[in-house]
Amino acid sequence: MTDDPLAPLLELPGVVAAVAASRKAVDGLLGHRVLRRRSPDVSGESLLRGAWASAVLSGSPATLDQVRAGIATDPVVQGALRVSAELATLADTWSGAHRQVLARLHALAAVDLAPVEQLGRPRPDREVAHRLDTLAEVLAVTGAPAVVLAAIVQAELLSLDAFTPASGVVARAAARLTLIDRGLDPKSLVAFEVGHLELRDEFCSALAGYRAGAVSGVVAWIEHCARAVELGARESVAVCEAIQRG
Repeated sequence: MTDDPLAPLLELPGVVAAVAASRKAVDGLLGHRVLRRRSPDVSGESLLRGAWASAVLSGSPATLDQVRAGIATDPVVQGALRVSAELATLADTWSGAHRQVLARLHALAAVDLAPVEQLGRPRPDREVAHRLDTLAEVLAVTGAPAVVLAAIVQAELLSLDAFTPASGVVARAAARLTLIDRGLDPKSLVAFEVGHLELRDEFCSALAGYRAGAVSGVVAWIEHCARAVELGARESVAVCEAIQRG
């Protein structure tokens, strides 16, 4: 695979507009004066809120206050927190070892949800293996913008339910790694998972459109994910403002 397989998408007006809007929102966050000295604090809060939101999207009943207080004990949120804690390390290897990083994400997320022998292993299905290989090949050659790639990574992993029973947490973690690796959010400041939580009423229809395979459905899913990034950037701006107020 040498030609960029995503190139045709990148010329579509909906995709162009979605990329521009998400880029503008992230740039607005990155320009906040608080980040000059408190970037690690904002990143830490983003990761905490992102882990909580991702767990809720996967069925956890935990509240953010419970997670912050360390009293949310259900295995879904605990798995999301383990994933969040290791993202900085995994970001260094994501671009060159997608399958290995996905395995690690699953091993972290699915503790107490799956038998030990299944941790780190995708569903044993030929189609799952083929599409995971294809996804890795696409990531290796494409020059598509980060928000487009993050949307496709997330949709593929969710559509395949490749890392059951923690596919959602793994998919959103892989999307965050893509945003980091591809330079849109190198310091992991954007709580885009919170954006997805805000948009959860639209999620099923957007993902169904992607799964159907029509170009319009794929574009609508990318627009949906780009909007989640915008909302996530807004969430992190609010974090900056709170820090600034002291």
